[in-house]
Amino acid sequence: MKKHFEKPKTFPDYLDLIVKILLLALVAAYYVLLIFGRFVFKPENAFYRSLNLFSGAGDPNIAVRILSYAFFILSASYLLRLVLNQSTRFMKKGKAVVNLLSSIIKYLAVIVLLFLILKAFKVDTVTLLAGAGILSLVIGLGAQPLISDVIAGLFIVFEEVFDIGDIIVVDGFRGTVKEIGVRTTQIVDAGGNVKVVNNSEIRTLVNMTSELSLAICDIDIEYGESIERVEAVVKRNLDKVKASIPDIEDGPYYKGVASLGASGVTLRFIARCQESARFQVERDMNRQMKLLFDENDINIPFTQVVVHEPTTFEKADAKTKRVAERFVEDQRELSKNIPGESKDDLQ
Repeated sequence: MKKHFEKPKTFPDYLDLIVKILLLALVAAYYVLLIFGRFVFKPENAFYRSLNLFSGAGDPNIAVRILSYAFFILSASYLLRLVLNQSTRFMKKGKAVVNLLSSIIKYLAVIVLLFLILKAFKVDTVTLLAGAGILSLVIGLGAQPLISDVIAGLFIVFEEVFDIGDIIVVDGFRGTVKEIGVRTTQIVDAGGNVKVVNNSEIRTLVNMTSELSLAICDIDIEYGESIERVEAVVKRNLDKVKASIPDIEDGPYYKGVASLGASGVTLRFIARCQESARFQVERDMNRQMKLLFDENDINIPFTQVVVHEPTTFEKADAKTKRVAERFVEDQRELSKNIPGESKDDLQ
């Protein structure tokens, strides 16, 4: 949440801080006078009668009454929104609802203040409200996009399509939901770029955080390498790989041979994690598999011209082959319910 009283660094910051302190002092003085003024002023005092917006006696001073309305409505609105925003610090879900309520309170406070000011000038607000109903119908016909945005925002919030902090993809833009407002939604990507989308224009999206995301690690071995020996090595060390990557919540699992490439055999490993950590988990899995293969003399192929005798690869014995076969069957069974057999499925 934005801090309201940060340490000033520049001259405009000092001016801004001074203004905030003065406003806070004025509001505090207003409430002191409102609460304790009856012990200081006489009941017939025009200033206190005008300041006390709950008093209906006599004709108030219009300027003092308007200031009283402004201090009371705006400060109460600010305090209520501050409490709502502070409550989001203890919430994992529902931040969008709180933000929407905060926006509604802000706009409603301004509307109420305008009607109270008109009332202070003895304008018939009842007749005005009736006329506003007809006027709103006329304006509504010309403000259909605005109404569509507001209604779409309500559906997004109350149907929990996504929430603040979720990672979503909208029209090819991938980012974290920063704010869900009455009219627009703000999404910020990894580079700090902010995309502002009208709520009614969000027709198709992908919520990447509704379920655990799939992290995929494809790594090649040389054709001459024994697949069974590699699988036996992986079986012995898969738990170590998981222990070294705390962001993995399910897995990692060995899925088998993904493809037969031009220079090597591609093995696939998958794990599930939070979407916010997916790319880092993939990088960590690549690193751990490279270290594991180096420790066990498993070569990762690269384009080369062979000018020496071919490498003699270690063969798997019968026991190793049985271990590898059981390991592959176990991994296939453990990961059969995990969707996504290729990275293309995630695009």
